[in-house]
Amino acid sequence: MDDSGETKSSDRSGTARIASLLRHLGEAGPGGARLSILADATGLPAPTALRLLRALVAEDLVDLDPATKTYRLGLGLFRLAAKAGNRLGLRDLARPALLRLTGALGETVFLLVRSGYDAVCIDRTAGPLPIRSFTGDIGGRVMLGLGQGSMAILAHLPADEQEAVIRYNLPRMREVTSLDEAFLHTEIARTRDLGYCAAASGLIPGMAGLGVPILDHDGRAVAALSVGSTVDRLAGERREAIAGMLRREAAGLAARLNPFDETLRRAGAAMERPAP
Repeated sequence: MDDSGETKSSDRSGTARIASLLRHLGEAGPGGARLSILADATGLPAPTALRLLRALVAEDLVDLDPATKTYRLGLGLFRLAAKAGNRLGLRDLARPALLRLTGALGETVFLLVRSGYDAVCIDRTAGPLPIRSFTGDIGGRVMLGLGQGSMAILAHLPADEQEAVIRYNLPRMREVTSLDEAFLHTEIARTRDLGYCAAASGLIPGMAGLGVPILDHDGRAVAALSVGSTVDRLAGERREAIAGMLRREAAGLAARLNPFDETLRRAGAAMERPAP
């Protein structure tokens, strides 16, 4: 009985030490912390802290940057967290909104998610009209800034990210369009003022669209809802009404986003590659 009690006490002590390390790593933020800082913060001897950190690294719960000797929370921990609380990914959360919008409007509605310099269509609900779009069907990809949904995302990124996207995408756009940097900056400003993008560039004759951003908890665009239709159906008061409906649905989704959703966590990952 005594042995059992000692074992349970030891297990609790070990669990508490690990929990303390993880909490302090979380408080350290994305820059992480070095071993000496973590040992001091947790009151653990440095050899003990090192042993526990190595075990956590081996389980992918903590990352070690060998260049700076700093530790930070690992992706494995985020994967576990994603399975707790809100279990729904963005596509699951947004599906009812897409169905509501298509049912109310009779239009094709797209759900786009940012992927580095591009936006990817991860879901759509089709209206009765045949619609041509930049992304096409689910899985289609379009450069940020090309099309209303992707422009809505671009316009609601931090200024430095916007410039990085423009520098990377502009040479790509020139291969298929006549859009220039002045157009992109003008549309970014207009989209931010309106809260939605409804620019008609004429790249797909007869087609029009309207896109609104879905913002994460930091106010950064990670996705967009967009409607694809014909020019005559997205004009005047109807355009404003559709914009209001999209914005309400987007705000509802933003409030329910799972910060550990891996689809959203990968949003800016591809920007690590150098621009041409």
